Amino acid sequence: MLTGPLPSPSHHVHEPRPERDKDVPTPTPARRPLHATLACAVAALLAALLVTAPTASADTDDVVPAAALTEVTDFGTNPSNLRMYLYVPDSVTANPAVLVAVHYCTGSGPAMHSGTEYASLADRYGFVVIYPSVTRASKCFDVSSPQALRRGGGSDPVGIRSMVDWVTRTYDADTDRIFATGISSGAMMANVLLGVYPDVFRAGAAFAGVPFGCFATTDGSEWNSACANGTITRTPQQWGDLVRTAHPGYTGPRPRMQLWHGTQDDVLRYPNFGEEIKQWTNLHGLGQTPAATDSPRDGWTRTRYGGTGDQAPVEAISLRGVDHNLYRYGVMGPLAIAFFGLDDDGPAPQPPAGPCKVSVTTNTWNTGLTASVTITNTSTATVNGWRLGFTLPTGQTITNGWNATYTPSSGAVTATNVAYNGTLAPNASVSIGYQASHGGNSAAPGAFTLNGTACTAG
Repeated sequence: MLTGPLPSPSHHVHEPRPERDKDVPTPTPARRPLHATLACAVAALLAALLVTAPTASADTDDVVPAAALTEVTDFGTNPSNLRMYLYVPDSVTANPAVLVAVHYCTGSGPAMHSGTEYASLADRYGFVVIYPSVTRASKCFDVSSPQALRRGGGSDPVGIRSMVDWVTRTYDADTDRIFATGISSGAMMANVLLGVYPDVFRAGAAFAGVPFGCFATTDGSEWNSACANGTITRTPQQWGDLVRTAHPGYTGPRPRMQLWHGTQDDVLRYPNFGEEIKQWTNLHGLGQTPAATDSPRDGWTRTRYGGTGDQAPVEAISLRGVDHNLYRYGVMGPLAIAFFGLDDDGPAPQPPAGPCKVSVTTNTWNTGLTASVTITNTSTATVNGWRLGFTLPTGQTITNGWNATYTPSSGAVTATNVAYNGTLAPNASVSIGYQASHGGNSAAPGAFTLNGTACTAG
């Protein structure tokens, strides 16, 4: 059921929203990570700033309820007793997109609503915003328990999935345009949601978070100091495997991910940013070399992997000299919305075609296969040294290869040139191949990247 004023289709009054830099919690000292008294006070202030829309009186029809934050109860399975807050703009589109906006520790759904641009952006572009809200004492999301880190395991991700399903049913939302974003604890939850529900979420944006599984604990604790301090380091394959084991057997596409981090973050330290990049590039079968690098604002470095446009598979923005409270620097919400493709009326476009073309043919038998791969440089520049990235279907393992070096032998594989074929002139091609065993799935890889840039299918 809904509590609070319901959205009405027209003639609504919009109250002014608070200034951005007054609405985000101040980072806390290391001895009390994410739980400082000041942050609690600011969260309370944010909740107090939530504007209650005017309601119609019995005496006049002139005052009509404005679009406002509402609370939804009885939305479905909710093992950790989360609360669900919903913002449906007056301008909501038919079959709207849905954005899940997840709050920081000590925060709440109403505080996230008041303290970020997402509601005003929803007013502009017509999507629906879900604001999950924690009821446990810490007001932190569960991103550490074994239950939270596996699909259908329980805890917060299950409740948030129920919220998404409720909105999808109620508003006939577009299931191909479901997105998640969050700040701090909410950023960690964005990573978790995209990891356990890759078939639900199309993309995410994590502001000052950590990789999926980094915060894992087995003693019931919500805090992992080693992860927070940035001392947990893994290979891209190891980080990717943590996500893959959360939903065993899933072979579909992975959500795109946008990552943000300040270099002076003293709560969830900056090395976590690089570890997140490793994880999400691996999940997309990409290398660690960006396809594009630019600086959207002074002191910001943006790297894109697997594509060069606004909807690259992985986008990472590093903010020089910025602490944990990075969201107060503004304009981040619109950039996240652009990454999701919500700044227009259509679905998010696919990553732009790269300057390469790859064709593959396979020959299969009961337990094995061979694959012949042709790589063509369709750019106008010579490639000196190449790496072809792709992901083998589950159950396949390379046992032999030719004209390239293949590492690792399964999962997200990188084929690297050998000494005699490392130069590819414009429009030139090179042929490579491999032999692999399989457990029943003999399909060819569906996507390739050349030096981190997505290739078209030949």
